[in-house]
Amino acid sequence: MNLKGKIALVTGATSGIGLGIAHRLAAAGAAVVINGFGDVEGVLAELGRHGTRVGHYPADMADAQQIAEMIAYVERTFGGPDILVNNAGIQHVAAVEAFPVERWDAIIAINLSSVFHTSRLVLPGMRQRGWGRILNIASTHGLVASAGKSAYVAAKHGVIGLTKSIALETATTPITCNAICPGWVLTPLVQQQIQARIEAGASPDEARHDLLAEKQPSREFVTPEQLGELAVFLCSEAAAQVRGAAWNMDGGWVAQ
Repeated sequence: MNLKGKIALVTGATSGIGLGIAHRLAAAGAAVVINGFGDVEGVLAELGRHGTRVGHYPADMADAQQIAEMIAYVERTFGGPDILVNNAGIQHVAAVEAFPVERWDAIIAINLSSVFHTSRLVLPGMRQRGWGRILNIASTHGLVASAGKSAYVAAKHGVIGLTKSIALETATTPITCNAICPGWVLTPLVQQQIQARIEAGASPDEARHDLLAEKQPSREFVTPEQLGELAVFLCSEAAAQVRGAAWNMDGGWVAQ
């Protein structure tokens, strides 16, 4: 797959799934702008080894104005984006009656509303250029639920619904919109859940095994690299008629 000449924006891309996808897009030749916090310089150096142009914009994905400024930066500096990967996300675990309202609002803002804001802002340019790919990183929790994760589940179900609506609105154009639904990936968010089990008395091996055994029949983590390869495929001409899909890569989680 050759994405040379394409501009990709990947949110939440300084680690985990977003970074894995950014690497594969850069390896395919796309210029890549990442959003996120942490060791930005180190990440840009990694991505730059693919020989393509890279950039960073530190927008708070809960803030619609900062999102608009980020899109304007990409258009002004790179001339895109042709590919949008909505990956930014946060998590909080609590029963509904104990769920902090401010955490609910933050999860909906970052995990769902940001997908709306980025999409509405990039679509005019994609229509003008006559090509585009929007990839929304949902979750198996966009397809099925788990107790204690009401905000995350609600947001990810919303992402899949939004994906379908955008796919229908762009169905007669060369723009596609699809969702990727990972199962357990060993990201910082999942590592927090493993750590909670360790603090409750499990050994590290037991904590990892038990987390996987509850949901993921393969007993193996999905990797960011595997998700990156799927993202590159969905950007290809072979996937031109994949529209509005919620593509799960989950070790059999939702097959149960």
